[in-house]
Amino acid sequence: MSSTTHRLEFGPPPTDGLSRSLVLAVLAHLVLVGALTLGVQWRRTAPTVEVQAELWSAIPQAAAPRLVEPPPPPPPPPPAPATVARPIPAPPSPDADIALQRERQRLEKEKQRAAQQREQDRLAALEKKREQELREKEQKQKLAAQKKQEQERQAALDKQRAQEQREKEKLAAETKREREREQERLQAQKVKEDEVRLEAQRQVNLQRIAGLAGASGAPGAAGTALKASGPSSSYGGRVSAIVKPNIVFIDNPQDNPTALVEVRAAPDGTIISRKLVKSSGNKAWDDAVLKAIDKTVLLPRDIDGTVPPLLEINFRRRD
Repeated sequence: MSSTTHRLEFGPPPTDGLSRSLVLAVLAHLVLVGALTLGVQWRRTAPTVEVQAELWSAIPQAAAPRLVEPPPPPPPPPPAPATVARPIPAPPSPDADIALQRERQRLEKEKQRAAQQREQDRLAALEKKREQELREKEQKQKLAAQKKQEQERQAALDKQRAQEQREKEKLAAETKREREREQERLQAQKVKEDEVRLEAQRQVNLQRIAGLAGASGAPGAAGTALKASGPSSSYGGRVSAIVKPNIVFIDNPQDNPTALVEVRAAPDGTIISRKLVKSSGNKAWDDAVLKAIDKTVLLPRDIDGTVPPLLEINFRRRD
């Protein structure tokens, strides 16, 4: 089987009346073209009607010139065959020209307003952009000023901290120097005191060496003077024997109360003051002893003829 036969089997069936439809379509187009042609020729031939009138008037008047008809327009070219003729629009009237001119003016004004609006929008956009740039510039300047202030403040803080550090180091150095000077002064004072003490000890030793030949102390004495000073061993008993007769004490305690009294006397033996150094535990006995010393007034002289300026005496109830 050939390829042509294969295609015809699957092709659409032939349409009935195709030639008849084409003929009717051509006839309809020819009728339409003829009708359009007749209509154009009928419009082109304008009717000529002459009207005469007589006007009676008392005053003769000249007649106006007769209206001159314009020449007829040239006939339009015949339409091309096998094309659909389009209707020719009627010539525009004066009102249509005015409306068209107003429409054009309106469109022109709208164009102008649109152009003005676009220009205003462009200027507003430029102004907005300029303001934005100005704000950004001011913001940058503000940030730069703040950064500069921060740097200046940080520099001032660093300078202040450095100054405080220098002052601390200076104070520490001065404190160290003062401590060293104080140590040197104390050391020098100690050396001086040692020298003074050594010199005093040396003088004592020299005096002791010089006075050994004329010393009056016992062989076992440890003193450095030529002779012993102070009351003799019997002087306390003598003072007690003088003071006891002045003691007025009527109690009879079972124990033996003892009061230690410090007595200060002038070189002639006059008692200057007395003080209870150690209480006996019996206030009546202590008061009686102190009153007895006040009544004595004068102390006796020692075996060397002097009165000790200070002595401590024990007063017992029973010896």
